[in-house]
Formats: sequence, C-alpha cells, structure tokens
Amino acid sequence: MKKIDPKDFRIKPGKKVKIDQLATRYDLDADKDAIEDELRKVRRKIAKLQTKIYAGGTPAVYIGIQGMDTAGKDSMIREVFKDINPSGIQVFDFKKPTPQEHAHDYIWRHYLRLPERGMFVVHNRTHYEDVLIARIHPELILMQNIYGINSLKDITDKFWHQRYRQINDFERLQVENGTVMIKLFLHLSKEEQKNRFLRRIRREDKQWKFNAADLKERKRWDEYMQIYEDVLSHTSTEWAPWYFVPADDKPTARLIAAKIILDTLKKLNVDFPKLSEDERKQFEAYRQELLNEKD
Repeated sequence: MKKIDPKDFRIKPGKKVKIDQLATRYDLDADKDAIEDELRKVRRKIAKLQTKIYAGGTPAVYIGIQGMDTAGKDSMIREVFKDINPSGIQVFDFKKPTPQEHAHDYIWRHYLRLPERGMFVVHNRTHYEDVLIARIHPELILMQNIYGINSLKDITDKFWHQRYRQINDFERLQVENGTVMIKLFLHLSKEEQKNRFLRRIRREDKQWKFNAADLKERKRWDEYMQIYEDVLSHTSTEWAPWYFVPADDKPTARLIAAKIILDTLKKLNVDFPKLSEDERKQFEAYRQELLNEKD
C-alpha cells in the first residue's frame, strides 16, 4: 500500500488555491479490504491518544468537516471515530439556524459547541457555511439582521474578506487557548456526486437522504468551486490549516482523513496523569486491602 503523507494534503497558508489541481481521487495501490484493515489500525491509535487526552483533561480537539452534498461526511465520522470512548467525543450536525441563533453573530452557535479541554468535538458542516452557502445565497445574510447591512448591495467583497479575517481570528483564539483545530475539506468530483445522487434515488434505504433542492445547488457547481478556492486560500493558516481529502472513493478518503488526524495528535505531548510518590503508596495500600478481603 502506498504511504500516506499528510503534508501532501495540507493547503499551504498564504498560497492561492487552484481547486482543479486538487485531486478528487487518490490511488493507494491497495484493495478495499487492505484499506479498511489499515483504517482499523489507525483509528485504534487515534483512540489510544484520545484516551490520554481525556484522562489528562487537555488539550481540546476540534475536527471540522466540510464538503459538497454527498461528499461522505456522515459515513466518515462513523467510520473514523467508532473506536473512541463515547464519553470523550461529541458530534454536532449544523442545520438551518434558529431564530435565537440568528439573533447572535454567525459564529455564536458554533462557539457554544466547541470542545471542552480533554474532549473531541466533530462538526459536520462548520462556521464556513456562512462564507460558502451564504456566498451563493447572500439573502441568507439579510436574515441575520446585521446592523448596517440593509440590502444585497451592502454585501460586498469587503464584507466577505472581513468574514475571512473574523474566522481566522476566531480560530487563532481557540488555538492560543489550548484547542487543536483540524479542518478537513472532502473534495468530491461533479461526476461522482452525480453517481451518489443516482444511488440515493435508486436505493430505498438511501432515498430519505435525497432532497430535490440539492439538484438546484448542483447547477451552481462551478460557483461553489470558485468560492471554495477563495475560502481555502484565505483561511488556511499556520495555526489552523486546511487539509483536502480526495473523496471520490470513500474507503480511501476515510483512511487519509484518519492519517491526518493521527499525524496531528502524534505531535502533541500527551500522556496519562502521573502519580506522585505518595499517591503510588496509597495505591499499593488499596491493592493490599483488596487482596486481603475476606469472602
């Protein structure tokens, strides 16, 4: 099997992204069984590191997953994190904002669901929706009732660049206060999205996922790709870089994502809490008490 180097998928900060130069398919020179076997090994390693983080109570770990419809976000979350102790991880799926959420800034609802120290949190869709979908549908910005934004004419390029700066500042604040931020863009081809939509329509167990509105968004594919280029170019930073994940083949995508996560966690200095000498002596007393119990 070909070795996966996470650096090959890192969006270099400060570089202009050309999305058509990012692969949507990656050949690991291995069959599905070998890829899934390797994924099991990698996710067990992730789980061991997560246990140390949970036991030590630090740092917090944020994983944000973004991508077009059918890119495989749900199944990736299920397959990559299934070995993690449920007590140490939470997953949030962000839908249409509520009136209460619209009454605050666009990052507020995401801020409320950031990880506590010692916890993993996965966001299925992220605060980037407000510079992606909202860029295609700027009328969504008007629903946020922002002071000084009264019409679509007020939503200029300056507005979007201001949001990129706000997002970078938000993420930097998290990192500087002890959160590890891992951002994954699942990069799907238009042809593979078509195949997956057709599969949803054909299979009864998938039809519940299909939404006719998704086909309207698909018609604006080229616009979405241009906006993803802009977002990745402006918000992949040294403190919170983006990684693209070729998503046309799901088993391969899951393994690449898992490798990226593992590589990031391995750079952390985490371990189980160390006992003091007095605590060690006390544990020995507990052991003797249990051994000396009368039936």
